[in-house]
Amino acid sequence: MGRGPRTCQGGIVSQPENARGGTVERAESEVVDLCRELIRIDTSNYGDHSGPGERAAAEYVAEKLAEVGLEPEIFESHPGRASTVARIEGEDSSRPALLIHGHLDVVPANAADWTHDPFSGEVADGCVWGRGAVDMKDMDAMTLAVVRERLRTGRKPPRDVVLAFLADEEAGGLYGARHLVDTKPELFEGVTEAIGEVGGFSFTVNEDVRLYLIETAQKGMHWMRLTVDGTAGHGSMTNRDNAITELSEAVARLGRHEFPVRLTKSVRGFLDELGDALGVELDPEDMDATLARLGGIAKIIGATLRNTANPTMLGSGYKVNVIPGQATAHVDGRFLPGYEEEFLADLDRILGPRVKREDVHADKALETTFDGALVEAMATALKAEDPIARAVPYCLSGGTDAKSFDDLGIRCFGFAPLQLPPELDFAGMFHGVDERVPVAGLQFGVRVLDRFLDAC
Repeated sequence: MGRGPRTCQGGIVSQPENARGGTVERAESEVVDLCRELIRIDTSNYGDHSGPGERAAAEYVAEKLAEVGLEPEIFESHPGRASTVARIEGEDSSRPALLIHGHLDVVPANAADWTHDPFSGEVADGCVWGRGAVDMKDMDAMTLAVVRERLRTGRKPPRDVVLAFLADEEAGGLYGARHLVDTKPELFEGVTEAIGEVGGFSFTVNEDVRLYLIETAQKGMHWMRLTVDGTAGHGSMTNRDNAITELSEAVARLGRHEFPVRLTKSVRGFLDELGDALGVELDPEDMDATLARLGGIAKIIGATLRNTANPTMLGSGYKVNVIPGQATAHVDGRFLPGYEEEFLADLDRILGPRVKREDVHADKALETTFDGALVEAMATALKAEDPIARAVPYCLSGGTDAKSFDDLGIRCFGFAPLQLPPELDFAGMFHGVDERVPVAGLQFGVRVLDRFLDAC
């Protein structure tokens, strides 16, 4: 009989003995404390080194790995900006290695907005609360719990596994994954495949089917600064060359623009699986009806149907009676795999000739196929813990450190397994207020990751 999804109510649930003859109960118990302790280490990333950095968290992780016999290394790319890397010897080190990566930084949080302090790691209503609970100190904790228990009991993975706990993912990874890939590529020697964040979470279709979304693709990014130059002057006078007016009109056009639907392989694969699970044929021309069936994850899936460009910042002027000579805006642009050129051409057409566009940060889109032994290992591990599980591909609307590791020829997937209660707004947890992860979900993830490592 399968384990149904648990709500965020109640405390830690003791799990039955692992079907392989051993138990992972100690790891299931430890993962909660590990997650809480990581959340309590403030690693807020403001994108300008003004935050506390990741050094304390990197040292914490290194200590936990050293306790079970590993020899982790800490790499500091800038004062306070640190990552921890370690390698576990597998049963057959001649095989290509696997990378498990997670980031230690989090986006900032305003405690006044939260039900529980975002850096308290409080357990309430069956959940661990705090900034990073799902993005992504939960996966960091699950990885640590599983690795520590396996090493304590002498259970090697089938092949070498490289562990990377990274700085700066929330600001593009320049001081974390990108720094290590560029300066220490030997750390990842022999690695051909990787798993990381935002994948392996559940979506309950009905009592017979629960989809687990494996990330096989992610959108590329163009974080942009838009600039318009105009004629400065007195605020009381007529001015037909007002930079603020010109820029505001362009930003409004862009913010209201709906880019055309473009179905990539990963998105089409997800929709095909969803249609099969629902017993209906989904109409690609009526995506609104499809998204209406998806509840909270509609936010993630909806953003992968088309390119997007969201204005996020505006700035201009220094005094109310002075018309400034320049106005600026920032835009978070994301493009689907294979559609970067179309996206940039659309941007220039929408913004018009007066707007100067320059990248603040840009990175590529990724897509791999949903097949192979590693995918089978994910699907089998999920099925063993949840008999109604069905692993399906999907495209992530954001980006992860996988973009950096792809430059080393590593095939990357998002797989941080969580079984979630249907009513939880999982997508809303990312960078949101009252971020939290179900305790039972963490314990489920530990069991799945343990099985996955046996088969990887």
